Amino acid sequence: MTGPRAGWEAPVTVAELVNAGPLAGARMYGSGENPVHQVRIVDELSVFGTVAPHTAVVLIGTAASGGWAVEMATRRAWEQAAACVIAPAGGLSEGSGEVLAERLGVTLIFVDEDPLIVAVRIASAAARPEAARTQLVARCATRLAEAGPSARRVLGVLNAELPGTSVTLLDRYGRHLAGARAVDRPGVARLSTEVQGTGGRPDRRSEPSGDDGGTPPEVGVGSGVSARSDAGLRRDVSARPEGSARAGGGVGARWSAEVEVPDLDGGVLGTLVAGGSSRSPGWPAAVRTVLRLAVAPLTAWAAQERLRSSRDFTLRRALAERLLADAQQEPGEPREPGEPGKPGEPEEGGARAEAIALGWPVEGALTAYQVRPTAEAGDAALAGTLIPAAVGQVPVLPRGEGWAGWSALDPGELAERLHRCLRTMPWPCAAGVGARVEGLRSVEESLLGAEAAAFVAGPGTVARADRMGPAELLGALPTGVLRTPATVVLRPLLAVDKDGTLLETLAAVLDEGGALKAAERLGVHRNTITTRLERIKSAGFDLDDAATRLALQLACHVLLR
Repeated sequence: MTGPRAGWEAPVTVAELVNAGPLAGARMYGSGENPVHQVRIVDELSVFGTVAPHTAVVLIGTAASGGWAVEMATRRAWEQAAACVIAPAGGLSEGSGEVLAERLGVTLIFVDEDPLIVAVRIASAAARPEAARTQLVARCATRLAEAGPSARRVLGVLNAELPGTSVTLLDRYGRHLAGARAVDRPGVARLSTEVQGTGGRPDRRSEPSGDDGGTPPEVGVGSGVSARSDAGLRRDVSARPEGSARAGGGVGARWSAEVEVPDLDGGVLGTLVAGGSSRSPGWPAAVRTVLRLAVAPLTAWAAQERLRSSRDFTLRRALAERLLADAQQEPGEPREPGEPGKPGEPEEGGARAEAIALGWPVEGALTAYQVRPTAEAGDAALAGTLIPAAVGQVPVLPRGEGWAGWSALDPGELAERLHRCLRTMPWPCAAGVGARVEGLRSVEESLLGAEAAAFVAGPGTVARADRMGPAELLGALPTGVLRTPATVVLRPLLAVDKDGTLLETLAAVLDEGGALKAAERLGVHRNTITTRLERIKSAGFDLDDAATRLALQLACHVLLR
């Protein structure tokens, strides 16, 4: 069988029965990785002689009466290579059971309900493993539908219904959004075992274990104690486990399953990742099916967040401000109570998760922008709708005389989209694009550049901070305030410059750095520029003095504007 249901017909493991089957809620000691082929009810120890390998042994009667009987039954189960021993609670103490399970490498399970009822349930699951896994998927589908569009509740359902399996939601940058904080993503793991042949010489083998529902290598689990296999061989685990496992833990082939969660814009919102340890080829396949069921509510969660935010500019503004504030927070720096990102706060309530749901970039290379009204002030809420419509899913927050934010686009592409944006604005606007920076921690630098570029840009134009020169900076001077002192500085020249030719020539020479380029700019001969410069110097200006040149250049730009 191939496809998403590959391996579903494989025998269920003891861990599966405890994690999501008829033994849910039972206390398990040992790895639980042996497959269960059948169930045998044992009321006397003498019956153990007929117990076949991979049998789940359910103790009742005298076989379960007292700690001594349970201990002896566990030892006999090890001799018969049984899958596990199930005993009623109250017999062998659980502390002693844990030690015994580790020492013998036998999975020991204590149940609170009637062992006979448990035996019937296990027999049904073992006889129809695919049906048992289908029931798990159906139960998860129901609970996921009830969870609704909430990342926290969806991940809560997955981690509750798939115990022994860690599930997390990573954003498109590979960082945690919701669910388990860490999930092992091993790819292909390798397990070493020692298989003793008939000659008694150990034959060390190393086999890859699949992470996509394939059959992992058959590995007996124990603490250096051999366990008998069906073929009569004796296998030893090469590495002693660090301790017994509860509910599906222990030593085994590591696996992971990943499912992409699509974004509303056709991209990738994030990745749903599950990982754990299991010898069952059916369990990872079933988990992957459950993960696919969670894609729809997670996509709906992102849509809901985007819709909620799109209706309220104040929410988007506050979110952008929180992102910038969090970006300036030093790693490990303590936060104030109630501050975003506080441990214990709902995962999807964090600024980062909300931004990802909205499609905002929060990692990698970022470029800031600023849109500035050049006449009357515009409506912030309307700008918060029009700017993303032209630029893409970007934050919009009031800044300075306009609205600013950042994008993952490069400065050139962002400038082109801002040009289109300015044509849609109902009032005259200019825009600026900052330099490209890495991550939100540096975006403030780009925002400052975008603000300066927007200030020098004329109505309907976009200026880029990485292409701003002296002329653009001088053009940003407040002419209304500086006109009077500029007139005073240039008064001797203005007295002899009847048509403004000398003022224009002086500005061109200072801007271009010489007479030749000034002549090209003004479209006259170089000798004409030289003659005019002589008249300017005769008015009392020393053009060889750096301070004088700076004052004259500033004054020329103020008056010419």
